[in-house]
Amino acid sequence: MAYIIAVCNQKGGVGKTTTVMNVGSYLSAMGRKSLIVDFDPQANATTGLGIDYHRLPKTVYHHLLTLASPKESIYKTPVLGLDIFPASPDLNGAQIELNQIENKEYRLGQLLSELSPYYQYILIDCPPSLGLLTVNGLIASDYVLIPIQAQYYALEGLAQLITTIDLIRRNLSKDLKILGAVLTLYDKRNRLDRLVAKQIERYFPGYVFNSLIPRNVALAEAPSFGKPILQYSPSSDGARAYRQLTQEIISRLETR
Repeated sequence: MAYIIAVCNQKGGVGKTTTVMNVGSYLSAMGRKSLIVDFDPQANATTGLGIDYHRLPKTVYHHLLTLASPKESIYKTPVLGLDIFPASPDLNGAQIELNQIENKEYRLGQLLSELSPYYQYILIDCPPSLGLLTVNGLIASDYVLIPIQAQYYALEGLAQLITTIDLIRRNLSKDLKILGAVLTLYDKRNRLDRLVAKQIERYFPGYVFNSLIPRNVALAEAPSFGKPILQYSPSSDGARAYRQLTQEIISRLETR
């Protein structure tokens, strides 16, 4: 059975999708067959891995509403051993349509229970909000990985997300664990970035990964070519950082 990890932050622009794409790529390169579930209506993970959702007969949206077998909508990515369950903007409508369905918070988990035996890791790219789609993503997962940009409001956002995770644990009987937080878009030359990093490590000891994801032109460019950093610029600083983060994730999970 797969380790299922929700990559989540209610704030947009923190490198969430970039983290999903690149950790998934390195997991596969390190011999772990992996699946990315694009659960964000922006569908950036889908397009960032070179897939045109306009050409797809079905996406995660259709399966979420019908619970039809998801296997027919799993696609290979340019990275050997990495598959994707793609999204499209139709997923915006699911947030309304799901309200008419019983046990609406568990729909994604039901789909992934069918896919989990075929993968070692499943990464869910959650939308940048704390709505019904994100709740589905969290309940479907065993762990949460939180990308955080080194900004003034980062601590407040992290605290809110941890509160949400605690609510899910208590009210929906889900043993959801925090895998860790990773600092993204980090510039070690910037005094504020260094200060925020120290504050996060101080207030949330044991949660923060050692890997720091830098601001990096290659990381920003890679999705426009439909490639992860592993294929676009494997010797860049961004590639080295994501390789190190992936190794940390494997170490935290597989040595427990």
